[in-house]
Amino acid sequence: MTAFNKSTGDVRPTDKYWDDAKDGDVCITPSYVVTGARIDAYAELTGDFTPVHVDEEYANASHFGCRVAHGLFGLSIADGLKTQADYRFLPGMSLGWTWDFLLPIKINDVLHVKFTVSGLRVSRSKPQWGIVILPSELINQDGQVVQKGEHRLMIPRRPA
Repeated sequence: MTAFNKSTGDVRPTDKYWDDAKDGDVCITPSYVVTGARIDAYAELTGDFTPVHVDEEYANASHFGCRVAHGLFGLSIADGLKTQADYRFLPGMSLGWTWDFLLPIKINDVLHVKFTVSGLRVSRSKPQWGIVILPSELINQDGQVVQKGEHRLMIPRRPA
């Protein structure tokens, strides 16, 4: 089965029900280029104007030696990239994230996410839904894992 994406004109696989997932399935997302403008937009959106993110002179003198993205910018990008992957679930409910910031995200980094399906189980409180855990890594152009963690989701099950 495939679906047509109106915004890009691409044909891609249809979003998955919980029942379509298999423990151990792996997906690599499309990539995302970090720019100064995107970091500035994130600062504007969140109100976090910490100088290491938005002030070139300050950031160059910091221990990072350059401007870096906000930690939550990376998590936000990771979540957005998951929605662009060929391996996508039907819209469900996020149950939470556990997420670690390992390395700075710098301007011109090219990021992608690798996620794996694990922890599949039927919801005890809503049996028409299933729970999935997606261990995920946000990886830069050098193959370095800059952030990692897991996303817990509740996904619709295939109707009987």
